[in-house]
Amino acid sequence: MLPFILSRLWQGVLVLAGVALTVFFLFQVLPGDPVALLAGQRSDAATRAAIAADLGLDQPLPGQLLGYLNDVSPLGVHPRDSAGVAKYGGMQLLPLGSNKGLVLKTPYLRRSFQSNKEVLSILLDHFTGTLWLAVAAMVLAAVLGIGLGVVAALKPHSWLDRTLVSTSVLGISVPSFVAAILIAMTFGFYWSHWTGLNLTGQLYETDPFSGRHLVLKNLLLPAFALGIRPLAVIVQLTRSSMLEVMSQDYIRTARAKGLSGYRTVVGHALKNALNPVITAVSGWLASLMAGAFFIEYIFNWKGLGTVTLRAVENLDFPVVMGATIFIAALFVLVNIAVDVLYAVLDPRVKLG
Repeated sequence: MLPFILSRLWQGVLVLAGVALTVFFLFQVLPGDPVALLAGQRSDAATRAAIAADLGLDQPLPGQLLGYLNDVSPLGVHPRDSAGVAKYGGMQLLPLGSNKGLVLKTPYLRRSFQSNKEVLSILLDHFTGTLWLAVAAMVLAAVLGIGLGVVAALKPHSWLDRTLVSTSVLGISVPSFVAAILIAMTFGFYWSHWTGLNLTGQLYETDPFSGRHLVLKNLLLPAFALGIRPLAVIVQLTRSSMLEVMSQDYIRTARAKGLSGYRTVVGHALKNALNPVITAVSGWLASLMAGAFFIEYIFNWKGLGTVTLRAVENLDFPVVMGATIFIAALFVLVNIAVDVLYAVLDPRVKLG
């Protein structure tokens, strides 16, 4: 298993390198002057020149590219003086000359043009909100999807089965941002006096008297909107898997031995039918984190999506570029974990 993981990690490094190259060249052709955004319109020439030198914008395009890749890579060649250590940190692996060294460090995604804060710090501050939202949506989709899928499989070709299948097809077909708008307006605005839910809100709110506290009800609507599509997929996947398992000989043998319907379904059929469902659920998590962008924007949820879309509006290119690489890294890591999980859950799958 270890050689497989190392091989996939190397492939992930190549993917991330491709993503970094793509975002670098993409943002070279977009309008906007980074120096003006950082220094302001009334700054003097010396200040603008110093900022350009710090960003590497005083170099030709190949030099800017090498400098960017050197910054975002966990292995880089950096000055080891006090300024270099303060900027990049990390641990020196190999000295290169009197002042530089090969450094193992946290990837440096540079600083925001708007706030001058480190991009990685901004992304980590907002990552928790997106993670909560994606996990809540996945749990909601898994619990409801498996339950409804089992109900549909136990009543095949009935009106209930047809209704659930038709509704799941609708859930797959409707774009998430359209469903989010409809859900927000219906349950968070028109019916808010019945549901008690808000159109927008954060996971944590600060009260002047009680201080900062968790408000889980603000998570319900965005999590439901984000989880509609995986919910629909899990319903159909559970239904088809249960129907296949229920037709097996060992299920008929269990019934012939006098086992109750509940023990037959839960103890034998569902246990074996969940294998493809669990692997599908694990594979959806990274997709939900990326798909949360517009959901967060609609519900004004504090997460990676909100901060990235606002950075696009403000031409804050380092935040957008950093968020793209950050999400790509999450995809790589989650996909490796899912591949390993496939092999753990299904002995027929061989890693190699």
